[in-house]
Amino acid sequence: MASYTVDTVIEAPRDVVYSIFADRENNGDFLPISTRLKSAGTTERQGVGAVHFLGLGPVGVSEQIIDLVPGERIVYKIVAGAPVKRHVGTIAFTDAANGTRVVYTMESEPKLPVPSKVLSLGLKALIGAFVSGARKEAAKRA
Repeated sequence: MASYTVDTVIEAPRDVVYSIFADRENNGDFLPISTRLKSAGTTERQGVGAVHFLGLGPVGVSEQIIDLVPGERIVYKIVAGAPVKRHVGTIAFTDAANGTRVVYTMESEPKLPVPSKVLSLGLKALIGAFVSGARKEAAKRA
């Protein structure tokens, strides 16, 4: 299994930063991929149980929200579209002196024999793109 974590501060209030990450249905507005809600959560549209598609055209992955603490944490897993036995992403939010501390971790166990180092580089690129896009979006909203 490979894992990668980015620990960074985004210069915007926590409610703004959290709302950007939590609105996965509209993340395609600032990411180089499209996003859409496939099915609503059990009690909230984008809450626990919600499934989102992220990809280009018909090619992509489906992620399901498995834990959600508003303003504090989002946890999701890939449920379709990737050759993984297990893939979990955890995004945690806390206040920082100059904004919001975001700790984003992805853990992935591939179905195919992929060297852990190679997979970690892929996870790094995915998290980096998401954090970079969220940072730019936060600057617009702050």
